[in-house]
Amino acid sequence: MTPPELRPAPGMFADRLRVLVVAAHPDEPDEYAGGIAARLALAGHGVKFLSLTNGDAGHWSTPRKALARRRAAEAFAAARELGVQEYEILDEHDGELVPSIALRREVVARIRRWQADLVVTFHDECPGHLHNRAAGRLVREAVSVVGLANVVPRVPALATPPVCLLMPDHDALAHHRHDVVVDVSRTIEAKLRACLAHASQFLEFAPWQRGLLDQVPPASDPVGQRAFVLEHWAPYLYTQPEMRAAVAAAGLDPVGEYAESFQLADYGRATTAAEVRALLG
Repeated sequence: MTPPELRPAPGMFADRLRVLVVAAHPDEPDEYAGGIAARLALAGHGVKFLSLTNGDAGHWSTPRKALARRRAAEAFAAARELGVQEYEILDEHDGELVPSIALRREVVARIRRWQADLVVTFHDECPGHLHNRAAGRLVREAVSVVGLANVVPRVPALATPPVCLLMPDHDALAHHRHDVVVDVSRTIEAKLRACLAHASQFLEFAPWQRGLLDQVPPASDPVGQRAFVLEHWAPYLYTQPEMRAAVAAAGLDPVGEYAESFQLADYGRATTAAEVRALLG
C-alpha cells in the first residue's frame, strides 16, 4: 500500500538515480538509511522504501489489524519528512517472514517496476533478527534473477542489475564492513523526525522491550523525545569510531557528527566504493 500523494508520476526520475531500500518492517528503512534517503531526495533522485511485512506484531497491546493501520500511517508520515517518493508496505504478517518463492517474486517485481539503480537492504549471512536476515536473503535471491525475462514475466526484466548495498542492524554491526560512510549531518533532523513519526516503535514498543518505557518523554516534550531517540539509537545516528577509522584509512575527508555506513554486497552489479560514493554525491 502507498497513498496516492506519495506515488511519483511515470517518468519523473527518468534521468535520475532510482534507489530502493528494502527492509522487513516499517520504520527500518528510516532508521538505517533515512539520512541518505533524505539527502538523495533533496538532490532530486527517486527514493522508494519497501517493507516486506506490515509490522503487525510490533506492539504489546495493540491488535494486529489496528497496529498495521497505525504503522502504515506512521510510515507515510515519515516518508513526507524524508522526501521519499514512495513507501510500500506488503500486506504480510509480521512474525512470519520467510524467504519464500512467492515473496521472492514480489521483490523481483518491485525492483523491476522501480527500475532500481541502487538497492539497499540488510545483511543476510550473519546471526540475529530472523526477519531482517530473511529480507536480506529475499533481496539477494531476487537480484540474481531480475534480468531473466522468464522469471516474473508480467514485469519486464532489467537490462542491468542494480548496485546493492548492505545496511547494518544491531545484530550485523559486528560483521559489517564500513565500505561507504556517508555524512548525513545535513539531513539528520529529517531522519529524527521520521523516526519520531514511528511513535509506536521508537516511543512505545522498543522502549517497552528494553525496559525504558517509564523514561519516554510525553508528546508535549518533543525536544525530550528527540533527545531520547538520539541517546538510545546512537549507533545508527552518530558517526561511530569504526566509521571514522574507515574514512581515514581510505584517505577521505573526515565526516561530521552524523553518518550512515554501507557495505558493498557480493551480488548485483559489480562496483567499487569510490563509484558508490560518486553515485551518492
